[in-house]
Amino acid sequence: MAENRSTGISRRGLLGAFAATALTAAPTYSKAAGFLRGGGDVRRISMYSGRTGERLDTIYWIEGQYIGEALREINAFMRDWRNNKVVNMDSRTVDIMAAAHRLMNTSEPYMLLSGYRSPETNAMLRSQSSGVARNSLHMRGQAADLRLSSRSINDMTKAAAACNAGGVGTYRGSNFVHMDCGDVRTWRG
Repeated sequence: MAENRSTGISRRGLLGAFAATALTAAPTYSKAAGFLRGGGDVRRISMYSGRTGERLDTIYWIEGQYIGEALREINAFMRDWRNNKVVNMDSRTVDIMAAAHRLMNTSEPYMLLSGYRSPETNAMLRSQSSGVARNSLHMRGQAADLRLSSRSINDMTKAAAACNAGGVGTYRGSNFVHMDCGDVRTWRG
């Protein structure tokens, strides 16, 4: 389960940041190309849940390697909050979220509206709305519905679409953007 934190980064994230600092402080020729093109040697995700009150701020990737403990924290944070079921979130979705966030140049954490959805939750939501897919990628841990108060949904949509790595749905009425690691496509809900 993700910790209930009001501010700051997790202890493991902090240790990862120190490791990244040590790695980048003494660059070698083999790493030079990554530095020159801004290769993103560290990936970070920051989110909060209005439903549970939990916050997550973690570095989950350093120097080409995912950090297992950080991914487990992300999985727990993005669980189906209605029944606390957890799955392994697809790291490609987390990468899209992090890349889009970085493109928007904001320090505000995402508000996570929906990450993983159990089949029971998806069926319940589908019975209440025509906008919920029967075979939603949320049920595979491959999608997230997100909001930022400091950026418009148009800005969020453009940033996610610029990643050219998955699906991007814009939901104006509900003021959120859907990001997934499925086929590259866009839609308005």
